Amino acid sequence: MTAAESEILRDVWYMALPGRELKRGKMQGKMLLGQSIVLGRDADGKPFALRDICPHRGIPLSHGKFDGREIECCYHGWRFQCDGGCTHIPSLLPTQKFELSRVGVFQFPCREVQGNIWVFMPEDERTLPDPLPEIPVIPYVEAEHCQMVMKSLFPCSIDHAVVGLMDPAHGPFVHQSWWWRSQKSIHEKSKAFAPSHWGFTMVKHKPSSNSKAYKLIGGEVSTEIRFELPSTRIEHITAGKHHICGVTTLTPLTATQVELHQFFYWTIPWLSLIRPLMRPFMKTFIEQDRDVVDKQQQGLNEDPQLIMINDADKPARWYYQLKKELQQSRLENRPFQNPVPETTLQWRS
Repeated sequence: MTAAESEILRDVWYMALPGRELKRGKMQGKMLLGQSIVLGRDADGKPFALRDICPHRGIPLSHGKFDGREIECCYHGWRFQCDGGCTHIPSLLPTQKFELSRVGVFQFPCREVQGNIWVFMPEDERTLPDPLPEIPVIPYVEAEHCQMVMKSLFPCSIDHAVVGLMDPAHGPFVHQSWWWRSQKSIHEKSKAFAPSHWGFTMVKHKPSSNSKAYKLIGGEVSTEIRFELPSTRIEHITAGKHHICGVTTLTPLTATQVELHQFFYWTIPWLSLIRPLMRPFMKTFIEQDRDVVDKQQQGLNEDPQLIMINDADKPARWYYQLKKELQQSRLENRPFQNPVPETTLQWRS
């Protein structure tokens, strides 16, 4: 196993794709953590995930046919149920005895939560954790409130993608724009942090004065930002009785490719009216992050010794500490002990 591959946490849930992209009675192949997976939605609307390899001759099952109940391999017509069990091998004669129960395709735990499809990627397929860990839940909103989804591919390891996601100091440099921030707007900031489930939370506070987009919401606005292993960031904005949630998920497709999904949920009716105007701004914001990560790879390819400083890089340190503690607690078969303290961080951005 390479160093990059060892960075990827397993025995955790990863966001596979928005539920709206998987239609009833359809399937699609996808790479997750270097493994080929076929995702489908059966005739009843339930999603499933199987290893995308026919156990007969190794061809991906996603090239076959799916009738909403069974997948038929395109090579020899072997058929598999949505749970991976084999139901039919056409080449067998009636007189030839063969136990179909001997044949199967591994089924990954798969759940649809608040309109998004998550897949559990096990460390050992022979022994799944019982119970399975929780899937991150978005507060105060229902699935039907998901108003906008953005997607981008980042050419980096999951660790560098996550550290970039939680970096509080890059905004005035990477996201320079008239509607967000500029280098001239840099000022001192002080935010309280607290431990939360498998991660940490920047506790509820007023948005930074140099974040112009927040001012469009109007009224008394507050925001809370939560990070949870392996790679989910949830920003919950409260404006009076209304709520806006921006959810960012990072899913490693391979050791050097990470898929970012940005979901926006809101309960403010007028935001839906300006959604076509919002999308280009959000797309630009994500592309700025992707482009700087692409440039970063030029230096990382030489495996340099990197330096982290004081409070601005403390969230990145916490991320690595959280990963280490999760892995260690599992090895020692003990409860997870969150290493993040209640504290206040200060930096300039």
